[in-house]
Amino acid sequence: MTGGINQEIEDLHWNLGLLQNLEVGLVVLDRDSYICMWNGFMENHSGISASKAIHQNLFSLYPELPAPWLQKQIEAVLLLSNTAYISWEQRPYLFPFKSHRPITGSAPYMYQNVTLIPLSSPTGQIDHIGILIYDVTDNAIGQQKLEAANQQLQSLSRTDGLTGLNNRAYWQECLEKEFDRFARQQETSSVIMFDIDHFKKVNDSYGHQAGDMVIQTIAQTLGQYVRKTDIAGRYGGEEFGAILVGTCGENAKVFAERLRSAVEATVMPYGEHRLSVTISVGIAEVTFEQASALEWLEQADQALYTSKQNGRNQVTRFE
Repeated sequence: MTGGINQEIEDLHWNLGLLQNLEVGLVVLDRDSYICMWNGFMENHSGISASKAIHQNLFSLYPELPAPWLQKQIEAVLLLSNTAYISWEQRPYLFPFKSHRPITGSAPYMYQNVTLIPLSSPTGQIDHIGILIYDVTDNAIGQQKLEAANQQLQSLSRTDGLTGLNNRAYWQECLEKEFDRFARQQETSSVIMFDIDHFKKVNDSYGHQAGDMVIQTIAQTLGQYVRKTDIAGRYGGEEFGAILVGTCGENAKVFAERLRSAVEATVMPYGEHRLSVTISVGIAEVTFEQASALEWLEQADQALYTSKQNGRNQVTRFE
């Protein structure tokens, strides 16, 4: 009989030692949120010893905790007798511990996954709750870096390398979406297409580097005039497009005239030369008569062609 008791005491000793030295935080609370256990992980990362923590109210001991939110979580676990899981993606951390991970030492805090476990007494009554704190900083930082890399790749896949504007493929995708939005909501928009007049002469006279500089300058000018809601892109070569969201054809013509005048007034130093160019612009407003976004775009192209035929450096609206 004595041997059985000794074995139980020895098992309890081993279990307590294991819990104390887990690489996981363990806090046990009673129903009134008083601390019954505070293991070595919690001591090391909080700087609060178990002797000081035990018998203290958790929220008095750690006022930095999100008390109303955590109390609701605890009450739900005790009421339903169900385990609850909190991911770092829902809440980056519960306890504001500093990160001491060697790989992710630059992290501002320890990212944590949290598990709330209902604990029953020998009578089967749920009268305590266990809080497990897992350090997932390495995984969290790794996932964030992967997401940032994916976003960067996505941005690169949508961006024209020379100008920083949207590239042709993505700009046309936006045009399709705007056409579909018009079909659903009947909110008018306009598309403008323009290209640089006699651009070949710039390349032939001054070289392709000068041509690239001119294209970049025109792109910057376009970027200064479009709103955040508008969608500007390089369509190809020296041709550009802009989707003026929520803008009727008449207002789009005002915009285009301002842009045309700004380009005409721009002088671009290139070595000992001072270059200037003009643009020809075509405008088309979206209508129910257009069968597709492609037809909408073709109408703007037709208007652009008319501007060129009529002498260039002018704006034409498709009628």
